Parts: sequence; C-alpha cells; structure tokens
Amino acid sequence: MEEHMMILERMSQLILSAVPKAEYSSLFNDFVESEFFLIDGDSLLATCICEKSLKSGQELHFFYLVECYLMDLINKGGQFAIVFFQDAEYAYFNFPELLPLRTALILHLQHNTTIDVRTKFSGCLSQEWEIFLEDSYPYYLIVADEGLTHLQTYLFNFLITQSWAMKVNIVLSSGQTSDILRLYAYLMPSMYKNQKFFKENKEKIESAYKTLIKQLEECRTLALEFLFGNLNWKNMMEEEESNCLALQEMEDLCKLHCLSVVFLLHLPLSQRACARVITSHWTKNIHTFLEMKKWCEYFILSNINICEFWNLNLIHLSDLSDELLLKNIAFYYENENAEGLHSNLGDAIMKDYEHLWNTVSKLIRKFAVGKPFPLRTTKLSFLEKNPSPIKDTSKEKIPNLGFISMSCEVVDKFVGNLLKDLPFLKSDDPIVTSLVKQKEFNELLHWHSHRPLSDDYDRTKCQFDEKSRDPHYLRSVQKYHVFQRFYGNSLESVSSKVVVTQAVKPKNNFSAPKNKKAHETKAEIITRENKKRLFAKEEQKEEKKWSVLSFSIEEEMKENLNSGIKNLEEFLKSCKSNSVKFRVEMVALTACLKAWKEHCRGETTKDLNIAVQMMRRIHSLMEKYPELLREADQQLIAKCLKYLGFDELASSLYPTQVARDDVKKTDKYSIGIGPVRFQLQYMGHYLLRDERKDPDPRVQDFIPDTWQRELLDVVDNNESAVIVAPTSSGKTYASYYCMEKVLKESNEGVVVYVAPTKALVNQVAATVQNRFTKNLPNGEALCGVFTRDYRHDALNCQVLITVPACFEILLLAPHRQTWVKRIRYVIFDEVHCLGGEIGAEVWEHLLVMIRCPFLALSATISNPEHLTEWLQSVKHYWKQEDNTMGKNTAFKRNAGRYANSPKDYFQIKQSYKVRLVLYGERYNDLEKHICSIKHHDIYFDHFHPCAALTTDHIEKYGFPSDLTLSPRETIQLYDTMFQIWESWPRAQELDPEKFIHFKNKIVVKKLDARKYEESLKAEFTSWIKNGHTEEAKMVLRNLSPESVSSSENMIRMFPLLVEKLRQMEKLPALFFLFSLSDVEQTAQWVRRFLKQKQERQRPPEADKEAHDMINKLRKVQKSIEKQKTMYEKKQKIPRKMDQRLIIHEAEHNNLLKILKKNLEIPQECTYANQKAIDTETLQMVFDRVKFSRKGAVLKALAGRGIGYHHSSLSFKEKQLVEILFRKGFIRVVTATGTLALGVNMPCKSVVFAQNSIYLDALNYRQMSGRAGRRGQDLLGDVYFFDIPLPKIEKLIKSNVPELKGQFPLGITLVLRLMLLASKGDDPEDAKAKVLSVLKHSLLSFKKPRVMETLKLYFLFSLQFLVKQGYLDQEGKPVGFAGLVSHLHYHEPSNLVFVSFLVKGLFHNLCQPTRKGSKHFSQDVMEKLVLVLANLFGRRLLPAKFRDSTVTFYQSKVFLDDLPEDFNDALHEYNMDITKDFASFLLNVARLADMKQEYELPLSKTNFTGKECEDSELVSHLMNCKEGRVAISPFVCLSGNSDGDLLQPNTPNHAILRTIGINHAQAPVLWSQIFDNQGRRMPLNAYALDFYKHGSLTGLVQDNGINEGAAYQLLKDFALTIKSISVSLRELCENEDDNVVLAFEQLSDTFFEKLKAV
Repeated sequence: MEEHMMILERMSQLILSAVPKAEYSSLFNDFVESEFFLIDGDSLLATCICEKSLKSGQELHFFYLVECYLMDLINKGGQFAIVFFQDAEYAYFNFPELLPLRTALILHLQHNTTIDVRTKFSGCLSQEWEIFLEDSYPYYLIVADEGLTHLQTYLFNFLITQSWAMKVNIVLSSGQTSDILRLYAYLMPSMYKNQKFFKENKEKIESAYKTLIKQLEECRTLALEFLFGNLNWKNMMEEEESNCLALQEMEDLCKLHCLSVVFLLHLPLSQRACARVITSHWTKNIHTFLEMKKWCEYFILSNINICEFWNLNLIHLSDLSDELLLKNIAFYYENENAEGLHSNLGDAIMKDYEHLWNTVSKLIRKFAVGKPFPLRTTKLSFLEKNPSPIKDTSKEKIPNLGFISMSCEVVDKFVGNLLKDLPFLKSDDPIVTSLVKQKEFNELLHWHSHRPLSDDYDRTKCQFDEKSRDPHYLRSVQKYHVFQRFYGNSLESVSSKVVVTQAVKPKNNFSAPKNKKAHETKAEIITRENKKRLFAKEEQKEEKKWSVLSFSIEEEMKENLNSGIKNLEEFLKSCKSNSVKFRVEMVALTACLKAWKEHCRGETTKDLNIAVQMMRRIHSLMEKYPELLREADQQLIAKCLKYLGFDELASSLYPTQVARDDVKKTDKYSIGIGPVRFQLQYMGHYLLRDERKDPDPRVQDFIPDTWQRELLDVVDNNESAVIVAPTSSGKTYASYYCMEKVLKESNEGVVVYVAPTKALVNQVAATVQNRFTKNLPNGEALCGVFTRDYRHDALNCQVLITVPACFEILLLAPHRQTWVKRIRYVIFDEVHCLGGEIGAEVWEHLLVMIRCPFLALSATISNPEHLTEWLQSVKHYWKQEDNTMGKNTAFKRNAGRYANSPKDYFQIKQSYKVRLVLYGERYNDLEKHICSIKHHDIYFDHFHPCAALTTDHIEKYGFPSDLTLSPRETIQLYDTMFQIWESWPRAQELDPEKFIHFKNKIVVKKLDARKYEESLKAEFTSWIKNGHTEEAKMVLRNLSPESVSSSENMIRMFPLLVEKLRQMEKLPALFFLFSLSDVEQTAQWVRRFLKQKQERQRPPEADKEAHDMINKLRKVQKSIEKQKTMYEKKQKIPRKMDQRLIIHEAEHNNLLKILKKNLEIPQECTYANQKAIDTETLQMVFDRVKFSRKGAVLKALAGRGIGYHHSSLSFKEKQLVEILFRKGFIRVVTATGTLALGVNMPCKSVVFAQNSIYLDALNYRQMSGRAGRRGQDLLGDVYFFDIPLPKIEKLIKSNVPELKGQFPLGITLVLRLMLLASKGDDPEDAKAKVLSVLKHSLLSFKKPRVMETLKLYFLFSLQFLVKQGYLDQEGKPVGFAGLVSHLHYHEPSNLVFVSFLVKGLFHNLCQPTRKGSKHFSQDVMEKLVLVLANLFGRRLLPAKFRDSTVTFYQSKVFLDDLPEDFNDALHEYNMDITKDFASFLLNVARLADMKQEYELPLSKTNFTGKECEDSELVSHLMNCKEGRVAISPFVCLSGNSDGDLLQPNTPNHAILRTIGINHAQAPVLWSQIFDNQGRRMPLNAYALDFYKHGSLTGLVQDNGINEGAAYQLLKDFALTIKSISVSLRELCENEDDNVVLAFEQLSDTFFEKLKAV
C-alpha cells in the first residue's frame, strides 16, 4: 500500500481543497421532479450509525433513522436511487457487527420499500458503473467525506474523484439540515480541474484502488481465522480454553439469546420502548460469541436468495436482533434471579421459547444440549460488574411547566378552544411572581427600553428629502426624474399619459359583444362625422408619404428582395390607413412574383425564401383586407399560387383558367410540395395569430385579446385575480390599467406593486414614471419606491413600488395604519415566489393581511386552483370582518366620532371574488438547439421537444401541458410516425394536405396548426395505449439528436460559441450561468477574444502610426497653448498670429480624426451596435457608474457590446447593462438567475451555458421565456451549451412547482403581531389583520391537525415572550420588545443579543481606553466583532475542512468561540428555551398519530400489537414508563427519553414525527454545531477577518467565498451593526453610554473599510 500513498494523499488534498468552497444550498430548488440523484448506501450507513442517540446493537432504531431520512427526501419530491458497491463490503470485515446490518439494510430496502436499490456494480471504477452514470446522468451523488476507518475514507475518496470525472456533482452527507420544504447540504460541483486530475492520473488511481481492495480482502481472512480457526471439538470440550466459552456456558448464552428472540416476536413497540437500560458491558470472553453470531447472521442473509425455497417472510428484517434487550435479560438471570427474584415468563412466551429451544436441539445432532429450563446452569458472569448497572431514570421525565395565564382578545379568539385543556399556573406560583420584578441592572436605568423605535421605513436611506428647497439638491432631483423617464422609455416605447382625476362612472362589460341598434344622440353623430373627416385627412397624408417612398422601395426590391421587403414592412408598421396598406401589399406581391420567375429561370435548386415572402403577402391580403380585393387582385393572387404549384388553391380562388401559355411553364416554377406542408415547414413562425379585430375603448395602444379584456373587467369590478400566463404574453398591462384607474379616481388612493427583487422594483418604477404624469397637490408624488437600500416618496405617493419585506414592515407598523387604509389595490408580480426559498412566508403574510382587492401574476404555477381557493377563503374572512366592522363604524359614526374621517374601506364598494385567469399560448414559438463540439468547432443540432419524452412518461402523465411544437416540429413528428409504422391506419387522414382543418385553405393560421398538433399528439398517445409502444419508442428514438459529451474545457470554448451565434445573426442573446465568478469570467474571455482578433487584423505599422500621431498631437497642443498665453498678455491679436492659430487648430482636429480612425474598433471585433444609441446618451449612462465598484470593468466590456448581470452588482451597474441591452447597444450579456425574475430584457436567443442545481423546471421556463421579442422576433431560439442530454430532457418535460406553504410562524413574528394588535392606530382593524395572519397559513389550509400544531406553537411563543420579559400578561409589549422586533431579520440572534444586553455583558465589555474617553481600543472592537460574528451572518464550514493542512495568508478562517462570560450567558439562555420548548412538545404530543408513530415511516412495517400482560418478567424488564411522551418510541429503544430532548443538537427525528414540529422552530442558538457524524462544524470568520485585514481578496483566497457574495455578506453585516447602533442610540438618553458609543465607533469603522473596497 505504501507505494500508492502518494496518489491517495493527492486525492485527499483535491477533495479537501474543494471543501471550503462547497456551497451550502437547497438540494431541492423549489421543485425537484426534474433532478435525479444518487445516494451512496455505505455513506448513508456510516452517517446513520454515528448518530449520537443510537446505541450500538439496537438495529430497529438504526432502520428508523435510515427510513426517516429517505422519507424526508421522498416527501420533498426527491427522485433517487441508492447504490451499494460490492467492493465496499470489504471495509466492514473488521466490524462484524455492521456486516449483517448492511446486508439486512439492502434486503429490507429491496423487499419492503419501493426504492430503487442498485447492488450489481462491483466498484466505482468498473465499466458498468461508468455506463450507468452516462445513461442516467444523476445530478449529484450524496456521499460521506469520512468513513468509519481511514480505509473506508479512501473508498469514499475514490468514489468522489470518479464522480467528478464523470461530471457528476458531489453532495456531502454530513452537515445536512432540513425544514418543511427543503433540504440544505454542501454541494461540491464537478470542475474541469477535477476531471483533468482523474484523466491524467487514471492508471495510478486504478492501481491504488486494486491494491486497497486486496488489502481489505485480507482482513476478512484474518478475522475469520481468528474466530473460527481453533473451533475444533477438542478445544470446545476443554473448559480451560481462555478465549472461548466452555460448552455449558455457551449453552446458557444461547438460551438467553433464544428468549430475546421470542421477546422480539411477542412484544409490541409500545412495551419495548419502556425497557430499562443496562449500562454494564459484556465481559471479554462473550465478545467472541457475539462476533461469531454476527458472522453467522451475515452468511445467512448473504445467501438468502439461494434459499428461496425456505419461503421466508422478510418483513421484519429491520428487527433481527436487539443487543440491549439481550443484556437486559442476561442481567436479570445473572443478578436478580440469582438473588431470589422469580418472575414468571407467561404462557405464550414460555411455549414459544420451549418450541424454539427444542428446534435448536434437533439441529445440533452431534451432542445433547440441556433442557430449556433453567435458563442459567453455570455461574460465569456474562456482564462486567458495575456499581450502577441500571440507568437512572429519575431525570427522564420533563416537568410540564404549565402555562402562565394571559388575558388578551387575540389570544382568546385564536386559541380559545385549546385553553380549557391546558395546565395553568396559579398567580402565586414563583414563575408568575418573578415576572413582575424585571431584572434590569443599574447601567440600564437610564435606558427607555419601551420607547417606540423608528422602524425600517424611517431608517432606510431617503434618496431625497421631500421638504428641501436647496437649488443644488432640487437639480439632483430633477436629474433623477429625467433619468428615470429615460430608463422607463428604454423599457417600452409608450408615450407618457397625463392622468386627470375624474368622477368614477360604472363601467360596461366590454368582453360582451355590443348591441348596435342603440339610438345615437346628436352629439354622438357630430363626433362620428368629425372622426371620419380626420381619418380621411390622415389617409391623404399617408398616400403622399407612400408615393414619395414607393419608387426607392420598389427599386430596392429589384436589387435585393429581402432588404426591400424589410423597408416595406417598416413603412407598414407606421401606416394606419388600410387602403394604403393594401396597395403597398399588392406592390410587394407583384415584386415577389417577378423575383420568383427570374430566380426559377436561372437556378436549378430553388431558394424558397422568395416563395415564403410571396405567401406572406398573400396571407396578409386575404386575411387583413378581404373587403378591398377586386377581381383583378384575386386573379393576380391565383396566378401567384399557380406559379408556386398550388393549382387546386388557385382554381378554388379564381376558377377561370389562367392564360394557357403560362401553364405550360409553371411546373418548372413549382416548389414541389403541397401548400399546407410548405406553410407549416417553411413559414411556421409567420403564420397569422388569431387576434381580435374589435378595439376596446379602454386600451389605446393595441387590440387586447379576450383574456386580457377579462383582466380589465376584473379591475373595473374591483375584484381580485390570480393570473397565470407565459412570460412576455402581456399580463403586466392589467397592472398599469389598474394604476391608471386608481390615479383617476382620486388623489388619495394608493396602488402598491410588490416585486420580488430590487432590480424589478427599479424597472417598474421607471416604467410608471415614464407612462404617467399627474398634477398633484404640493408634497404629493405619483410614484414612490421603498427597498431595504433606499426609499423616496414612499408614503406620499399614489403608486408605491416595493419588495415584500418592506411592504410587510409598513403593514405591521402600528402607527402606519392610516396610510394602509388608503391602499386600493395591491399587485403581486412573480407570485410563485410564495414557494421560494427566501422570504416566502412574507408573501403569505401580505396576501392575508391586505383588505383591498389584488392581482397576483405569475408565469409558472402548476396548482393555481389550490392557490385561488386558499385566497378566496381569506377573502371570505375579510368579508365577514368588514361586515362586523362596518356595523361598528356606522354606529360610531352616527355617534359623531368618525363624522369626518377619510373615505374608509367600508364606503368603497369592493368585490370579495377571486378570479383565476389562465392563458397558455406564447406569442412566438421557441425552438431548442443543442451545441456540440466536434474537431474544436461548435455545431448546432435542432432538438425536437418530443425527444425529451419517454413512452412511460406519456402513458403516465400524457404530454406536458406546456410542451408545444412549432409548426415545422409538428411536420417532423408526422413524417417520423409515417416512416416508422408503414401500415399506420390514420396516415392518410392525418396527412397535412388532407387534414380536416386545412382543407382548401389558402391561409393556414397558427390556430389551425395548433389543432393539427393536438390531433397528432392524441394519435401518438393512442399508439402507446393500444399496444403500439414499440413503434412509439422508435419514433421518439428517431427524433432524438445524438448525445455528444465533450471532454474539452467547455467554458473555454465560450467565446467561439458567441462568435458562431453572431455569424448566424442570433444576437442579441442572454447567456445564463449560475456561478457569479463564471458570469464575470466568461464576459471577460469574450472581450479578450475580440481584442486578440483585432490585434491579429491590425496592420503591423498601425501601432507605430498611432504612437507618432499622439506625439504630434502633444506638440500641436503645446504650441496652441503657448500662442493663447501670448495673446492674453498682448490683448490685441496680430492678424498673422491669428491665422497661425487657426491653422494649428485645424491641424489638431485633423490629427484627432486620423487617430480616432486608427484606434477605432472594426465592426467584426465588437458586438456593440454603435448606431443603437447616440454618444451623449451613452456618456450619460456611463457617468452614473463612474465611482462604483465595477463601473470601469462594465464600461470596458460595454465598449465591445458585452455586459454581465448578477445580484452582487449595485442597482446603477445593473441599470447600465439593462438599458444598453434593451437599446440594442450591448448584444451579449452573461447573467445569473437574477434576470429570470421578471426583468424586462427580451432577446433573440437564450443560451444555457452552465449546468447547476439552480437550473430547474421553474428557472428554465422563466429564463427561456426571454427568447423572442414580441413585435421583433417571430421565433425565439434556446441553446443548450455544456448541458447533458438527460438534463435537457428533464427540463423540458418536468412540471413547474406546486406552491406549498412554509412554516408560517416565528417568535419575532408573534411579537410583531402582538405589537400591532396592542398599539395599532385602529385597534379593531389591527386585531383583524393579526388574526388573519394566524388563521390563514397556506400550510394549514384544509389541514385541521396542522392548524392545532400552529395554535400550540403560538402559545409556546407567547409563553417564551412573557418569560423573557417582552410581553406582559395582557399581551402588551414591554421591555426591549421594540429592539427585538426591529432585528426581526435575524431570529434567533436578535433574542440572544437582547438577552446579552439586558444581562449587562456589553457594558462589561465596552470599556473605553481611559476613564472619560469616548474612544475604544482595537482589542475591545475586535472582541465586539467576535461576539457579533457569533450571532449574525453565521456561515458554517464543513467539519472536514478542519483537517485541512492549507496555510492561510491573511485570514484566520475559523471563528473563535464567544468570550467566556458571553458563552455562559448563551448556555443559560439556551437551557431556558429548551425547557420551555420540551414542555411545549409534551403538549403537542397529544396531536400525534400514534398508529403511524409505531410503524417505520417508509416501509410502513408495523410494530403495534397486544401488550404482554401475563408475563411478570416482561413487566419487570419494561418498567420505565415515565418520560416517553414526546420522543419517538423507536428512539426510546436506545434508552433515550423525553429528558434527552433537552440536549444540545438533538436530532429532529427524536421527536414524534407526526406532530410536524422540529427543533428548527425552537429559538436556540448553539455556540457549537456538530454534524451527523458528531464532528464539530466551525463558523466562517469572514466578518472578523475582514475587520482585521480589510481585504476582499483575502476572503476569496482563504475563506473560500466568492468576491461578489463576500461583498453582499459584509454589507449585510455592516447594516446589522448600523441598525443596532441606531436603535441603541434611540433607546438610551445618556449621551455618553459606553455601549452606544462603542457600537457607533464600530459601525463607522466597518463602513469605512467596506467603502475602501
């Protein structure tokens, strides 16, 4: 093995170097169906066996752990297989106790669950494993980074290295955490360097692997030889053999074992869970017996398949032996029975035991074994002597602490029904009496902890002070508004609209057809006549315009048909008169016919492009202007059709024959295919969409579709709606219509637009400012913005654009309720974020708290019906509340109190209906292509969407609803079906030329094509259902492209890909990558590629010329300046000198011109479109990022037409890229997923250039939806570059996410709700909102049991807040409640922080350098950062990283523990909480479904049964009934009890699983975190390291954080410090309080350091 240590060490180092960079992320990104992954079975075993609650020898508890983990994966939608390699078994030969366990686990999963278990692979370097990975393409493999021995760790290392080589990512099995919807883990992606490492060292790796396996095999021989080698008759009969028991003693032990087996058969889990725990160990000589027993079990289990005729029942494989039970029985017979205690066995157990022992006797033929009784005949001790052999159970029971009673309306209304069953404390109980004495120490006497704090709204940097009159300041405001309008204009070219407030008239329903016969009034007649006159005038103008242009366009069409047609279409776009348009189309048709004739005379192969243009003109004429067609025109169209070879259509249009001489020649002009096939195959994206012709008076700029009119009706009727329609289908128009409606109604009403990201907020704000202007009273604004970074005009505007968290702050702020009442409509954009990873519960709170109608928009939800139903239930609640409150208000108003209050909710007629509006059709088709690399070049293959499907998938789910085909793909499907099944009965009927909907149609429309596509899909499905699966499989196989995986470094080929797309005219394009560094790097590579290309093309002497030119310029410049100074001295300028100056200046300008030309970038060396934007505007955009972090880089890239976009850019930097891309100046943008969320950046092509866990069904649809700009491209292209084929197939066929609810409550949220309820401006309204949040979580919708759990959790939160001194017994906030709720982003750190403050720890720490000074030493500051870094912005590192031998250059990387006094205080805080939480669990435990608790979660193996009551021995051994309430009975088998729930880092599965609560809901903060294998996971010291060295590069290099991400983390950390420092200053009235001063000093220094980078 020695010679291979080198390569083994290098593999370990390779893995260790990847560990710190491992990204801790959610494995199931909002939706999982699309990802298939693998779990290494031995890693699963190693991880579960190390679980600290599991006692060795307790198998059933182990199986429970495994099943809980797998069940969790399945519930979250995981699709996986488990792999057990045959070679991996060798690692257990030194652990005989694990051999049968592993074998039983495999058999159990195979026989008792539906999990796909693979055991046929010999090892991870085998050929069949490699083939399996290529075929199934798992997205990641879950594997352990450390085994039970160093040899097993090597095996895992081989597996990791080999998986990386196969481009499979690695997820570590340790350090995983789980919540209701997600599982978080460390992901180590497969990088090119890992693939290269394996390739270069392949032989060494294979050789080391073989040697390792050989060494492990030898362990087996040694182990067996030691155990069974000296088992001969002679040795067994000689009693004095030391290492082995004498036969008699062996007999006793076997009897005890048989009895334990009978116990397992008879005792239900409920009884076994109460077994006492024997702490003594087996004596040495028993170990041999136990090891032999394990080897025997292993041999039997391994050969179970051979013994199939035994017909074994394998259901209880999970419970083959229980060593703890055996110990319990052995202890009784060895000690208690020997001392005279005689407990009978009971009849049933006795009978079975005798039967079993007799069977054993029969099997042993060689010698007689003793009788079944007595069980012990020898005196030898099997257990070591121990002073306290039985575990003390007195601490097992958790005291049920009882509830402190509260009198509060919200509590009574929400949990009143539960209160009667709960134990309440008496008022003289010490817990209750201690509440009164608030433990505040002296330093805090001058603190007003109850003073209301300014909220996040007040704190957020206000971009403009609304009241200032400073001219310099006003100019900046003006500049800002000008820019916003410019930005808005780049988003959409809509002219601004002046909105005037007007009385609201009831609207008609415009979706209904109008009744024509209404009598016109005189005024209406006059208006109509005026309109007619104006129209005639316009028409004359347009005719003139055409007569001016017509000649040049006709000439151009003769020269180059395509560019001529392009210009002609530009004219048609701007023209409004139908008669002029008709004439133009006729001119174009004639030109096309002429061009076609000429082309066909000369060419043998035909360019069908001309035929396509001719058919497009015919489509236009026939569909848009049928009433203007005269006979001559019809004749011309018929002639054109004849020339294309469509004789039948020609004669159907114009039956009289076209002149005979033409006919002879038409066959040489014919295109040779039928008209329908021609239109579908070559004109697919030009086919006319079915659009309504009747205008809608509510919409000026376009004619809305029926579904869009339904949206406008929703707004007109003050209804709510959930709207699901594809990206860029025009659903946002409804939101602007809604804004306009509210703006017109009054100056008070407000519309709130909630967008998920700041980028989207900026964009919508600009659009609104560009669309609307309105004269408002002084101090009022039309549009305002509120995000965490800045705000302006937020509360004095009529349209507020904000992010969810900020809107929640306003809704929950008690003193903002008068503003909240002004809200008339809320628009939620991208509402599917409700299922997202971050802040999803905030979306939920908003939807249930608002009282006005809303619009919820999304492109991707798969269960909108469920969402709508839930929202409708919320609206019902509000209807009842409004009725109650309306009555109360009316009563009070009559009493005079509200006589002149503003218009309230109750006076505005709102509908409580929630409509669901669905629309599925995209405006333009998307076609998909795969990029492959052959011979260092890039090729593109068209990918047919059906190729993503399998016959099984179609049989099970049908065709996915959003899998649509473009017309040419439909034809391709028909042709393949026709070709595969020769005797296909419906081939004729479904032939495109014969298809019923195409019959005799000159113009095939998009809708007809869609019907044809549906018929083909239905036919294809019927093939599968009616036994023609083989043919169907062949069709799908034929449609699939060849799978090409390349070993090249794909990311290096990126510039070539961009260049190829430019050559194919597929730019502008968006390139999606998922790692921040790659997004920046690829953009730089493309720029470098263009630069090198330019250098290669540049003439060799050009640089020298430029150099000379610069020198000349300098000289001329100098002489000009010299002359100017002379003039200034002489006052009067001699004429001669004047001329000299003019000459010099002319020379200067000329030189500049030449230099500019010399340095100009040639057109083919840049992607920028210089004509798209004027220099002045470009400069304005560049000037805004002059001083930003990435400004210079972005400017340099933009110069070449390249940009990048990701979340770590500032909003000005993002705007630069967005504006220049939309304007068409930048045409290549690399981006992360931030662009997917609604940012308006339409393009021609979308390229997926990197595979990632974030590329899932949802993001794929959001991102690909950007391709194809409505109004510019009729077809969008999607390219897959370096994305494996199986992944592409999954993306296309998988469904989008179902929205599921999050756990909706947290301690701080409860506190914020109680704050609102007790201090709201309008108490009734505030309480109604609070109850709405509590009652309407999506998680508990239609699930009464979950609702019960939430109620109990709410009670737990209240108890906690009362005990910690944040609420009094009436539910009113006291103490530091304001500070806790202000730091609500950081639960539970906010609670810990305030507890430190109250205990005076910060006052002890923050001592100035000398008495009376206001300055604190560096040492104090660093200690303060250490404390804060332990609380806020915590990032855990994998435990494995601690083994690393890497030297760190600048950082310390691992964060030190808290100072001792802080650590003790934290421990005390944690223990208080844990007791409360455990007591809460006891109360929730009664909601558990005990039937399910007694069965294994996945295999559903049941361990219930009738308890053994007639056996005294059972009652004696199973006597620990206390402390078994909230803990799972399976976990009790290892001797755990409720008391163990109080231990730090208790795993979630220890708690009863059916109550739906886990430890994540307890607001504890452990200072030390351990992973599943019991290793400590250190915290990343990035904040403290940065505070010490101030270098971002240091964090990238040492701490393993990407630069952009590091900047974001530090910014968040700095904002937290600032937030704390401002709060403390507001709460403390002593100017010189040390803590306040220290925090202010820290905040300033931290921000300075951050600014410096």
